[in-house]
Amino acid sequence: MMLAALTSVVYGGLVLAGGITGYRKARSRASLVAGLVSAAFLLLAAILILRGDPIGPRLAMAVALLLLVFFAMRWLKGGKFMPAGLMVVSSAIALALLAWGGS
Repeated sequence: MMLAALTSVVYGGLVLAGGITGYRKARSRASLVAGLVSAAFLLLAAILILRGDPIGPRLAMAVALLLLVFFAMRWLKGGKFMPAGLMVVSSAIALALLAWGGS
């Protein structure tokens, strides 16, 4: 369970940093809001995981899967690795770690 909680916190920090970076570089409010909301859900998931609530790992995996699908579509559409490809890779790694460490 500790691996799932740690993964959720670290991944949430990366998502938050990406949202802030998207806002600062492109003035994208959508990136900022999505980053904040996703990071908040991942932090909530980490808290739930540490409390032993079975919803915690599921919430974290749902957020990671949602971001994976969203950024995979953007990567396929735009063809640029940054930032969509990087988010696909980090989301896939987070999803794998959450699935492995959340059981």
